[in-house]
Amino acid sequence: MTEGSSKGGVAAFTVIATTVGWPSFSNSARRSKPVKSLVICICLAVWLIQLGVSPSAAQTVDNTTSLQQQVEALFDPSHNLLDVKLAVDGMVDPSGSTAAVNDMVDNMAAEIAAMAGKDADSTMKLATLKRYLYESGAWNDNKPFQYDLDDPLGIKLTNRLLQRYLVTRRGNCITMPTLFLVLGQRLGLRMTLAEAPLHVFVKYMDDTGKVWNVEPTSGGGFTRDAWYRQKLPMSDRAVANGVYLRALTHEESVAVIASFLLEHDIDTGQFENALAASDVLLRHYPKFAYGLVKQGSAYSGLLNHELAGKYTRMEDIPPDLKAKADQWYGRNMEAFAKAEALGWRPQDGQTQ
Repeated sequence: MTEGSSKGGVAAFTVIATTVGWPSFSNSARRSKPVKSLVICICLAVWLIQLGVSPSAAQTVDNTTSLQQQVEALFDPSHNLLDVKLAVDGMVDPSGSTAAVNDMVDNMAAEIAAMAGKDADSTMKLATLKRYLYESGAWNDNKPFQYDLDDPLGIKLTNRLLQRYLVTRRGNCITMPTLFLVLGQRLGLRMTLAEAPLHVFVKYMDDTGKVWNVEPTSGGGFTRDAWYRQKLPMSDRAVANGVYLRALTHEESVAVIASFLLEHDIDTGQFENALAASDVLLRHYPKFAYGLVKQGSAYSGLLNHELAGKYTRMEDIPPDLKAKADQWYGRNMEAFAKAEALGWRPQDGQTQ
């Protein structure tokens, strides 16, 4: 996930809000400024509003309805998380090859299973998975998978594509845990995703039923909850509400993976698409604080794009646009209020 969400895109809109008549964002500046996401690599992104010619209202409705149907299809229980990730990546970048990625993952899983041995228990399988990915050897042509130090923050969204990670072997806090999880599940390991501020990691249950935190961005090492809380500050309320450090269900994991769509659409100024997709994700994962933050950011993006620099007097704003802006403003505030009620804070994940 990236950090390019904003409680408002409001820097420019504040002038309009004050001059034209909406409540000033001065009391809710935290809802206007760029906020943190959920990735230890602190995947930072700056908005690049690149809107073309606006489609007609009817066309926009058709497009967003089709998009919502595609996003809803991701939650089909017959899909595994690799299916979901490849579908999401394909929606962002249709040039990728789903078949090629599936073949690579199949081959990798088979090689890891062979290295571990047919009678390997979960401990041996996990150790072999780590070795295969993160240690140099003939099995990976002495090119282990590594944290991408050239783009550790995941600013370039193409670096979030799973196929790119498989080819370059340089990953981030989405691609690394996703591949680790997918391969682990292929080996029969009980794994799921989990969230921390600015981070996604893996929860693993061993043969005794004990659950461990596994950090794919750091060689697959074990980590304690206390370590995450120290490195990536979070509120007690957020932890108690299950926003952070909790093993996610399959449905919640799908929403986390699909949040890439929100990041991409906000980054490219497709705010209506981001809102349409966020509605679906939040229906399936109502406590998805990051999704709420992105939704609020998309509403502020609409406000900024439609009003900032265009109007200085209330009476100059067309009535239909004024009505929409009132609604967008209210929903921006509502989305962030919901996230904050769950325990999310703008400073989550930021060390002092």
